Amino acid sequence: MRVMFDGGWPAIVTGDSLPISPRFEGNSVRLVHYTNVVERERFVGDTFGSRHWLWDTPDIFRFDKDTRKLVGAEFQMPYVSAYAESSARVPAMPAVRPGGLRADEVRDFRHEMCTVLCRVPGDIALICLRDLDVLDEPLDACIGIAPDVALLVQHGVVVGWRLTDPAQYLTTGYTDPDPNPPSPATRRLLTECLDLVTDPVADDLVDGEPAALARLRTAEEALRAQREDQHRADALLQLIATYVEDYGDWKQ
Repeated sequence: MRVMFDGGWPAIVTGDSLPISPRFEGNSVRLVHYTNVVERERFVGDTFGSRHWLWDTPDIFRFDKDTRKLVGAEFQMPYVSAYAESSARVPAMPAVRPGGLRADEVRDFRHEMCTVLCRVPGDIALICLRDLDVLDEPLDACIGIAPDVALLVQHGVVVGWRLTDPAQYLTTGYTDPDPNPPSPATRRLLTECLDLVTDPVADDLVDGEPAALARLRTAEEALRAQREDQHRADALLQLIATYVEDYGDWKQ
């Protein structure tokens, strides 16, 4: 199967998915092995594909220069959440087909980050789409490029991605996620934090709505007080950090 990225950049689906657990850092999902800045720079230098440039933050796909196989990826979280009626239109997902990618040639490209987040009850999966037009037609395929991470393909084009069980993979920085299951409190707080950083609650925070400000302060206090699953709680604190800094001291 051949898939296309932005600009008509092509790759072939292979039979080998990445044996890398995703790192969900709230703002992004990373499929990488590196554990510090030096290793990251070396990884970027040894690979090709899509990458960040200064303030430009597209989705990242990095390929080995010798084998041309996918060896890492990073997906940016959109902060526009689809309205409930739109999320209800999310098409049934095809069965996940585990597989990697192999580039046709050694050449850099750019792939835009998704603009719409579709959430499901309990946030047991995050579905990120290029735009709402994707909901108008069925998906062709879900390519499972790593555990619980799949690319969404429509008409042969990569139009989004999905992370299953995001609470499981919450982490910070260059740390692999805890292999133990998250606590029920962490799952509840993930949903609350995603509410806070996406529309419409994020707009209410900007407007200084008392109810939204109270929710923000309550979430921050709960995360700081959480003794179990502390590493995941730290990741959620990072997710809402900008809102806490900008609006956490507003008075009702």
